[in-house]
Amino acid sequence: MYELLRDTAFGQTVRFLSRRKFFKYPEEEDPNFWKYYVNEELSGHLAHHGHAGPHGDDSDTEDRPAAGLGGVRTRDAEAKFEKDDPQSGDSSRTRVQDGGYNRASGVKIDPEKGKDIHLVTWTPNDVQNPQNWSLLKKVFVTAEICLLTFSVYIGSAIYTAGLMDVEQRFHVSQVAADLGLTLFVAGYGVGPMLWSPMSEIPMVGRNPVYILTLVVFVIFQVPTALATNFGMLLAFRFLTGFFGSPVLATGGATIADMYSPRKRPYPMGIWGIAAVCGPSLGPLVGGFAAQAEGWTWTIWELMWLSGAALVFLFFFLPETSSTNILYRRTVRLRKLTGDNKLKCEPELMAEEMTGRDIVIMALVKPFTLNFLEPMVFLLNLYIALIYGLLYVWFESFPIVFVEIYHFNLGEEGLAFLGIFVGALVVIPPFFLYLYFVQEKTVNEKGECRPEERLPPAFVGAFAIPICLFWFGWSARPSIHWIMPIIGSGWFSIGAFLLFNSVLNYLPDAYPDYAASVLAGNDFFRSSFGAGFPLFATAMYNNLGVDWASSTLAFLAIAFIPIPFVLYMIGERLRKDYSKHARKDF
Repeated sequence: MYELLRDTAFGQTVRFLSRRKFFKYPEEEDPNFWKYYVNEELSGHLAHHGHAGPHGDDSDTEDRPAAGLGGVRTRDAEAKFEKDDPQSGDSSRTRVQDGGYNRASGVKIDPEKGKDIHLVTWTPNDVQNPQNWSLLKKVFVTAEICLLTFSVYIGSAIYTAGLMDVEQRFHVSQVAADLGLTLFVAGYGVGPMLWSPMSEIPMVGRNPVYILTLVVFVIFQVPTALATNFGMLLAFRFLTGFFGSPVLATGGATIADMYSPRKRPYPMGIWGIAAVCGPSLGPLVGGFAAQAEGWTWTIWELMWLSGAALVFLFFFLPETSSTNILYRRTVRLRKLTGDNKLKCEPELMAEEMTGRDIVIMALVKPFTLNFLEPMVFLLNLYIALIYGLLYVWFESFPIVFVEIYHFNLGEEGLAFLGIFVGALVVIPPFFLYLYFVQEKTVNEKGECRPEERLPPAFVGAFAIPICLFWFGWSARPSIHWIMPIIGSGWFSIGAFLLFNSVLNYLPDAYPDYAASVLAGNDFFRSSFGAGFPLFATAMYNNLGVDWASSTLAFLAIAFIPIPFVLYMIGERLRKDYSKHARKDF
């Protein structure tokens, strides 16, 4: 618990205010601890040929310590002999201090290519490395990410419970009132294009992005609920979506920080449940409040929920970005030792990046990957369609359960529970598939061919049209209301399997650009989710629930071949037609 609190926003604030008297790190307790964090071998590589990787066979010099001169820890181990023989260490000390040798490794510094750097890295089984955290700590942090995801995702659907009241209060049409939903969704589609790349910067990390944007998200609920005109309401709905968006794309990266590729699909599946809970429980949470007190109470509920999440995460959410944790360790070591040659690999990479490189990575790369990489484009288009269909289909619930089955506003919210139950039902068979089938395809490094992530999508692709046909043709007065609710569960089954397949496939296929492809995926699906609801009511009124739902089902059927095609030819596309995908599988 001590280590967890130390790396939270609360712990870092206490350290700052107390001038590092509380929540100390091991190296601050023991001044000599820094030597255990320095990688002698990689420091030697940097001294010899200027980068941390091994050199080629064409080198004419050695990249190991000179005769009689070891690395910093080796020299410490031999220091005890100096007490008995003061002359025994003179030679090595002189050679280290004469400027020709790297102190950390004992390797001679190449005058042309070498860099005199003492490289700070993870030690074996380093407890501060998120990959080495205990299972209990990983599960706890995963639950926190799920809480944050739910607290933001519910903000889209909770608003829909008060749509009729918004129409009456501001004297606008239903399509105009729907803009409060679509602009919120658009906001959390645009936001990750900025926040996700920012969270990858070693000097920033994930926690400042999560906590600071959540503070703004909570504060902006106040002017949203107190909006004096319709324009003010729409503006703050967009801004709250924008500032609430980081976890929607970066949550997957946070999970990847902690879990190996072999085990990552399990917590990603749980995170997917949290994402489903938001839209499906939003109308239930907001329905009874809107019925009793009006639309503003849906926003107050959102503020209370997200505010409670903010307080909890401030005290208990630790930093998970390994590059940020390593960077902060290096900064501490430099302050403690006064040795400015202490650096970590993320710093070295950042030093080589120009301002133009940063702009391209943050703003250009997500778009180029989305539109120029065939696999990314097809999968993101498919997920965007599913997301758009979800929000169009949600617009039919008032028609079906209020107009046909005569539910009141609160009871209509209960009808969304079928979606939530469907998501719970699919978890056990999905986990069994992961354990007995998918894990068998993983190598000793915990990696597998990216296409092996796609088979669950084969089932999910058929579940979406099954849901839409079932729901559309069972929603009539002569059929009990439970039938369309049961049918709605198929949508969450399909969406869960498709989302988990795609969100595990993309980071595996593009490991060097994971944040960019996930941010692009969020932008793509949110664009569809924002636009589709604007024509939903007119479509359902003109075509009827049966044929409108069938039209959506036919669209879903048209996209069914995508996961099958990528499973069969994805490897060839990665190797022959992609500039950025991995080609070693």
